[in-house]
Amino acid sequence: MAGFLLIAAGLPLSAQISEGVIRYEVTIDMHRNIPPEREEMKAMIPQYRKETYELFFTGQESLYKAKEDAEADLAINRGGMRMVMRMPRTETYIDKEKREVTVMQDFMGTNYLITEALDIAPWRIGNEQMEIAGYICMMAWYNDTIQNQEITAWFTPQIQPFLGPDRYVTLPGTVLAVDINNGERVWVAREVETRELRRNEVRKPSRGENITRKDFQEMVRQQMERTGGTTRGIRF
Repeated sequence: MAGFLLIAAGLPLSAQISEGVIRYEVTIDMHRNIPPEREEMKAMIPQYRKETYELFFTGQESLYKAKEDAEADLAINRGGMRMVMRMPRTETYIDKEKREVTVMQDFMGTNYLITEALDIAPWRIGNEQMEIAGYICMMAWYNDTIQNQEITAWFTPQIQPFLGPDRYVTLPGTVLAVDINNGERVWVAREVETRELRRNEVRKPSRGENITRKDFQEMVRQQMERTGGTTRGIRF
């Protein structure tokens, strides 16, 4: 499939970018999943939150993480008081040769490391094309029945596959835009910088407690049941 798409797009393999940094603007609709019984929360938090994420990549590996930003945390207005809630931090590292992904997920102030094989999502490729950050992209989509998400992505064969962002890695090119549930969460690449990476710009997360995804999900579920909290921002 990858070879077919490269030929169809008129892009030889030699034209692929093999090293650099992609910067994404991520927009989250914070009001989308607030349940009706907690409608008052909409007055406490802004509807949209924006963050900048960076994807560092070479020919062998990639690292996707939030750009350090003091404004990235969530401000909550309650009773005339302004509170700042620290949002969970996530890093996603991909070893292309091993087809392996390691996710560092912050939960309740503790870092957890989840390492697993890359799963090939059941993408369907469309005929639509769109230019993003100067690159011609093709559309793909699938329904994630486990997370109850409709996912639409735009990827470019001009940048090598199995990079990211996040878990959107198994298309024949790099994804430059993602839309989950028609605006619930949106990624858009704003800049693609082609350059040789500096030392340690890509490194596998190693500080954290090793855990399986199943055990992590169960731990989060139990904690949310006890506290009545939300899983927003927590990667599953």
